[in-house]
Amino acid sequence: MSIRTLIILFAGLVAGPLTAAAESLTLARAEELALQNHPRVSAAQLQALASREATAQVRSAFFPTLVANATAVGVDREGNRITAGALNNPSVFDRNGDGLVLNQLITDFGRTANLTKGAEFRSRAREQDALTARARVLLVVSESYFGALEAQAVLRVAGQTVATYQLIYDQVFELARNKIKSDLDVSFARVSLEQGRILQVKAQNDVNAAFTTLADALGSREEQRFELIEEALPATNVMDGAALVQQALASRPELAALRYERDASRRQFRAERDANYPTISAIAVAGITPVRDALLNDDHYAAAGVNLSLPIFAGGLYKSRQNEADFQARRAEETLRDAENDVVRDVRVAALNANYALERMGLTAKLAQSASEAFELAQARYQTGVGSIVELSQAQLNRTAAEIDETNAKYQYQIQRAALDYQTGRLAVGAAGLTGATRR
Repeated sequence: MSIRTLIILFAGLVAGPLTAAAESLTLARAEELALQNHPRVSAAQLQALASREATAQVRSAFFPTLVANATAVGVDREGNRITAGALNNPSVFDRNGDGLVLNQLITDFGRTANLTKGAEFRSRAREQDALTARARVLLVVSESYFGALEAQAVLRVAGQTVATYQLIYDQVFELARNKIKSDLDVSFARVSLEQGRILQVKAQNDVNAAFTTLADALGSREEQRFELIEEALPATNVMDGAALVQQALASRPELAALRYERDASRRQFRAERDANYPTISAIAVAGITPVRDALLNDDHYAAAGVNLSLPIFAGGLYKSRQNEADFQARRAEETLRDAENDVVRDVRVAALNANYALERMGLTAKLAQSASEAFELAQARYQTGVGSIVELSQAQLNRTAAEIDETNAKYQYQIQRAALDYQTGRLAVGAAGLTGATRR
């Protein structure tokens, strides 16, 4: 049996228990679980629903209000006619009056319309906030998922490294016992083996931590081991930063939310300006007086009228509110501009990182191949007595480091592509349509 076969068998024994009887999990399924269970998603959705109710509250001013009144009055002397509810004079009679009061806004010259439109914009902003929360959760899921795959891959490399170090140590130990190699060679081989075991312990700890992070990303408090399914590598074309910036400015839900907030602030300014105009409303009352003073002949009543309310002086209140709304609208505009600048920067940086990760993935693959060839050559030289144990140990170390770098580069590229998808708004678009069907 060859050394390579023994290494593969040993590594399989090391990595096998990690996935035994584990539930399979794809990235698409992980995203669905996170969107269903993560409290951050639920909180954002509830906030969006609450904002809709706020819009309905403001819009209710357009509709009539109908109030029922029941009034019972006793007086110590005679008075003039009065009934239940509004439209009364100040005279009081003994009576029991039951009636309805109807109020209907006729016009306030745009104030309520602007308040309603502002509330609608804020409601849409909260919906965009919900999309942002979903996109951020999807990003964390992707990072955690690929992080767990990366940790498992590194653990497999560590297991193969320990297996290799163990076989070499056993060989050197036998050669030293037969006086073919020195005890110094055994010491060097033992040091390499212990270093490999330390690497394996650390890799195992990283796997445990990665699955803990993944469980949190899925919105679960319970740590669960999954058999993670490898994802196909994204397209390896070089990304055009300018095109990605335009896509992000059009697709990022954070920017959409800020635009709605800006529009809402503008409507608030208009509403505060309209507070200087009159308010015209209609009022009507009707009812019965089953118990009344003898001077009150009618057992029912009805009346209607129009009320004009004109603000004259409020100590500068209306002007101050108008100025405040103006400042808030201008602040919202500047906040949006600042956020757009940040998005442009973040997209460009994310594109650079993705391109670097792609280039690094190719370079580390070549490095791993070269390091493997160098190790095989150093091993052959050592076995024939030409090379030294120091040369072999350094070749072992270089191969291990190169294999870990290659593994890290692969999953870091996938993580950087997920980050780029988030920065350009692709994750938000996917989150908007992910309701049980897969995004990919």
